[in-house]
Amino acid sequence: MSRVSRGQCANCTCSPGLLSRSNRRSSLFAQKINIKRTNSGVGGSRSGSRKASVFTIDASLLCVPETKEINTSKRLEALRLQMAEYNLGVYIIPSEDQHQSEYVSAIDQRRSFISGFLGSAGIAIVTRDLTCMNDVPEGLAALSTDGRYFNQANNELDFNWLLLKQRSTNQPTWEEWTVNQAIQLSLDSGSKVNIGVDPKLISPGVFQHFSTLIASSLSKNEANKKAEVEFVAINDNLVDKIWETFETVPSVKREKVFKLDEKFSGESTADKIERVKKFAFKNYIDGLVVTALDEIAWLLNLRGQDIEYNPVFFSHLIITKENGTKLFINRDGLDSDVLEYLKANNISVEPYESFYSSLFSISKDFNLTNKQFLIPSNTNWEVLRNLKCSYTEVLSPIEELKSIKNAVEINGAKSAHLKDGRALIKFFAWLEQQLVDNQELIDECAADDKLTEFRKEEENFKGLSFATISATEANGAIVHYSPTRGACSTINPNKMYLNDSGSQFLEGTTDTTRTVHFGQPTYAESKNYTLVLKGNIALSTLKFPEATSGNLIDSIARQYLWKFGLDYGHGTSHGVGSFLNVHEGPIGIGPRPNAANHLKVGQILSNEPGYYEEGEYGIRIENVMVIKDSGLIYGGKHFFEFETITRVPLCKRLINVDMLDEEEIAWINGYHNTIWRELNESFDPKSYVYRWFRRETSPLVKKR
Repeated sequence: MSRVSRGQCANCTCSPGLLSRSNRRSSLFAQKINIKRTNSGVGGSRSGSRKASVFTIDASLLCVPETKEINTSKRLEALRLQMAEYNLGVYIIPSEDQHQSEYVSAIDQRRSFISGFLGSAGIAIVTRDLTCMNDVPEGLAALSTDGRYFNQANNELDFNWLLLKQRSTNQPTWEEWTVNQAIQLSLDSGSKVNIGVDPKLISPGVFQHFSTLIASSLSKNEANKKAEVEFVAINDNLVDKIWETFETVPSVKREKVFKLDEKFSGESTADKIERVKKFAFKNYIDGLVVTALDEIAWLLNLRGQDIEYNPVFFSHLIITKENGTKLFINRDGLDSDVLEYLKANNISVEPYESFYSSLFSISKDFNLTNKQFLIPSNTNWEVLRNLKCSYTEVLSPIEELKSIKNAVEINGAKSAHLKDGRALIKFFAWLEQQLVDNQELIDECAADDKLTEFRKEEENFKGLSFATISATEANGAIVHYSPTRGACSTINPNKMYLNDSGSQFLEGTTDTTRTVHFGQPTYAESKNYTLVLKGNIALSTLKFPEATSGNLIDSIARQYLWKFGLDYGHGTSHGVGSFLNVHEGPIGIGPRPNAANHLKVGQILSNEPGYYEEGEYGIRIENVMVIKDSGLIYGGKHFFEFETITRVPLCKRLINVDMLDEEEIAWINGYHNTIWRELNESFDPKSYVYRWFRRETSPLVKKR
């Protein structure tokens, strides 16, 4: 594995990774004048110049002081000094918080702090050379992430870091790389090497995997048998110990928790708890630990704002058969009405910080009476370290129950997508008017702001469901690109534009991606867009037998790209919450572990094949679907199907109709007719939005 090639500035003090962080600013002037305004050919003849021949330029933008920040060298040095104090040769910095959340609050973004990489998924590993006698400790630093973030990681990591590409050919897994480094450190030094991690930030499965991997690696050959390696828990988080030396440590966000009315949840908390107990408490199981924030929010019909975009609140939960339910939470976040509501449901409130000690005490009592705990596999290792009784580890029963939406939640999801569709229709019509008719300069962040304005007009809008991916040209090829205010690109109307965005409504959570073009696409752009669209339609129209898992149908969406040797480096689908996390387990469609779980009626998930031409453009078409019974039965098995509930037109300008068969054209026309029928009365017939909407939903006709 070679190091990331990265040049340094003359004074060697700036880091490409850290300079890209979201609070940085740079001049927009060069970006704005870079776009050559030519006749786009859209909507009739256009002048090649702006309405006025003189640009008004703010002179202050012509010379903005260069922003610099020390690179990660000093941070790594400080971390390695801490590692020496704790006798560690290797230290692991996960992305997750102690609730194993995918998206975390600012105080839990330790991996971003130490590496400069801002993607939501990844693991940082730092080694310390035990033989180094220099005042400045030496070692390696590696960042492991998946295909969604390869481009982003290459842009954000500085010269100190190696990039480990997950699931790439001839690449070790991050666990293998970590163990191999530890073994080599031990052989070089003749000493035992400890691999340390904060036990609250990894799952029990990661610990078990490392234990097995270390044993097998040490016995692989005679040379390795001379090494001594151990995987150890370090309760003092070492990144937390150095953070304030370099930056102001983010404050813990504690917002007020609020009740979600049953007209949105469709089921009372009391009924949910009884269902969970019935599902979980069998044989000797008398207790259940819940640490996943979205599971607690769903079970208690409560929502919060402790993590941006995710309506959850920091908490833990212990449910026992005889002693009721204990909620571990910061009491300051609970109003009197919420406290009364919890009391009425036999839920006692305990301090958030007392969770582990309380679990220790309860499990000691369980041990005396041969009772067991049910421990979800999505909890953290520290939970197991505090258990003093036997336990059974399983897929979280709440995650399973939560994923199957009731009728109220399904209708709520449809309502949410109708509202979001109305906002997106206004947005794309507005964007085309500004870029093409008015020849205005709109950057990626300004577009995002306008879309959010339209969403705020909708009733029960509670915020975005994730940071909007507003990406023009080559930025669209970065799967999880996030524009930086003051330093983002101006949207080029003669190139592809990708918008992946979503909303949180009281009724439900949305996630929609559309790729559009405001000019004349190339043949290759149109061809590749149509291949992605064909895959989206194939999955949308699929009927499949019950007990089918997502990994079995992933190729349905990829097949048309595969015919041309093309593919995409992310999953095809993820579960979607109900006014909860936009990424929800336990289902998915793709190569990931959750895709091995069976798809069930009532589950809501995305459909998002894509194609990415690095340095040029990105294509993704994402709809949200609900699984329902098709009415077909064969061999005693029910067949399921998908119902698409997203209500946003496709980009007709990018569709190569000649590549579509009659069934695909019929599906597109039927889909557009549905959107038109449900939303056309939302717009003034004399408005540009109405005209854009009518054009984009008019029937496709294949030339004879």
